[in-house]
Amino acid sequence: MPPSEDGMISRKTVLKAAAVIGAAPMLIGGGVALARDSAGSGEAPGLTPQCHDHDDPTIDQTEGPYFKPNSPLRSSMANDGPGTRLSVSGYVFGSACRGISGVLLDFWQADDNGDYDNSGYTFRGHQFTDANGAYRLDTIVPGLYPGRTRHIHVKVQAPGRGILTTQLYFPGEPRNNTDTIYDARLLMTVRQNGPGKDASFDFVLNVPQTPGTPSPTATPTGTPTGTPTSTPTQPSGSWTAGRSYNAGDRVTYNGASYVCLQGHTAMVGWEPPNVPALWQRV
Repeated sequence: MPPSEDGMISRKTVLKAAAVIGAAPMLIGGGVALARDSAGSGEAPGLTPQCHDHDDPTIDQTEGPYFKPNSPLRSSMANDGPGTRLSVSGYVFGSACRGISGVLLDFWQADDNGDYDNSGYTFRGHQFTDANGAYRLDTIVPGLYPGRTRHIHVKVQAPGRGILTTQLYFPGEPRNNTDTIYDARLLMTVRQNGPGKDASFDFVLNVPQTPGTPSPTATPTGTPTGTPTSTPTQPSGSWTAGRSYNAGDRVTYNGASYVCLQGHTAMVGWEPPNVPALWQRV
């Protein structure tokens, strides 16, 4: 997919290309249905089918009782247990419909029987969006458990920004009508693909952008509020942005000690207290 003049892929470009190749479902009337627009009936649940600057951010939802920090860094959980294979993909956009690179997405879900692994990390994992803001998760269709409809949990955090905690839902589920948490704005677009399923969902974060500007990761933030600054301040301690860390490495940050859980290259916004999936306080 060709980038725009400034090298970034916009959400409008994604939709146009998807319509040409038939990768995105079409709404009645010819509009392209975004992941969150399809309610399983061919009608959009109150949101426009095309991207507009300052789109409403993806809504947040309860974390629930089963979240665990320090999930493994991986984009596939499909081999964690039996079930119908499911691929979930999409983009993370800011307020100007531009993809955001380096966004942390931490997924967790029930297994095929509707059970969560609370002692280990089965069907749990985190990943980062690529340079265009894209992500892909390979997993299975989660099972049902009492009181809830079928869903996948996720935490989404752009560098230096707050955490969006939400849930993704499946169209056509009978329990959607009785689940008190369910919200149609969080419906994925789901298509059958042989014996498995393909799903898509585009997240929109409350990250200020203007057309023509690069992804927020290119403008480091040096304050807790995430206000862009050209000269970010380096906190006290040995943790250093831009340095490569391996699992087991130890650093200090503002008087506290941390051990690295996953190998990565540090960036502003991913300071140890902000990313428990990467750093554990000791």
